[in-house]
Amino acid sequence: MLEPDLGTAIVLCAIFISVYFAAGAKITHLAMVGGGLFFIGICALVFAPWRVERLMAFVDPFKHSDDAGYQVVQSLYAIGSGGVLGEGFAKGQQKLFYLPYPYSDFIFAVVGEELGLVGTLAVVIAFGLLLWRGTRAALLVPDRFGMLLGIGIITGIIVQALFNISVVISILPAKGIPLPFISYGGSSIVVTLFAVGILLNISQYAGSEAIKVDFRNEGYETQRRRRKESPPEVAESFR
Repeated sequence: MLEPDLGTAIVLCAIFISVYFAAGAKITHLAMVGGGLFFIGICALVFAPWRVERLMAFVDPFKHSDDAGYQVVQSLYAIGSGGVLGEGFAKGQQKLFYLPYPYSDFIFAVVGEELGLVGTLAVVIAFGLLLWRGTRAALLVPDRFGMLLGIGIITGIIVQALFNISVVISILPAKGIPLPFISYGGSSIVVTLFAVGILLNISQYAGSEAIKVDFRNEGYETQRRRRKESPPEVAESFR
């Protein structure tokens, strides 16, 4: 948090808000926290000249195509040249001389150029399936901690993917957020794989107990399965 990396801070705030909401926070509390975080974000933009420059480039990237908007413009060229079916696997030209960081931050633009609309939709659908299965697994675990942990993990992965894709297609200002599972990077892929491993472990216990959630009382009512009665001689041996 001490580093000048606003993108990662926004991802962490999104994880915090989602876990806070899943834990039973009231909408008014979330609105107060969200308003405070929004104010802090505005201050972080205003008092950082390079962030203001990126914001101006986001508003009109082609006007700043030689400096702050260069990455986004080249990314849009790559996606636009891909069309519906793409140029063909490993036949993209933008990644060779023009598009910066085609292996990490702008890998989605390479997918759009080489595999076209079909390839980009496949990536989006894959993340959508991951969101559905991860959220389902988190909501069906028997304990509260596992549920909140699963919600936080799946939120972190999906928010990173949304940020990366939005930057590539110029919906959000440029930020250095990698695309999970696809972007090149040691620490990013290792942490993501660890997170998915924890989520898979959580999913093993999904549905083992029936959980009823009472949102009015913000409580959890759990119906546990009955354990088999031990034979009398076995019970006697443990006394």
